[in-house]
Amino acid sequence: MKDALYLLTPGFRDPAYPGDNFYCWHCALLEGILASFPELAAKIDVYRIAWPRPRAELVALLGSENQSLPVLVLSDGGFIDDKDEILKALTKRHGFPLPHP
Repeated sequence: MKDALYLLTPGFRDPAYPGDNFYCWHCALLEGILASFPELAAKIDVYRIAWPRPRAELVALLGSENQSLPVLVLSDGGFIDDKDEILKALTKRHGFPLPHP
């Protein structure tokens, strides 16, 4: 089993902001990193899921209280739902370069 990265599908609508179209900037950051290093991205499974809750895929894996995205589900158990910690894990676990300070 591989680590699995869950991202929001871009171009979603939020009923709180009628008429507007959105993307998650944390997910977009990770999408850019995946696109920049495709050979490393192949080491993880990437899933893009819809914005509305409940997010059945995540509820089944992590429970209804853990639906925030992005989230990295670790093959050896647990998950990371903080973008900076996901970046660190991608470096440590999969060899992605570090972000420049």
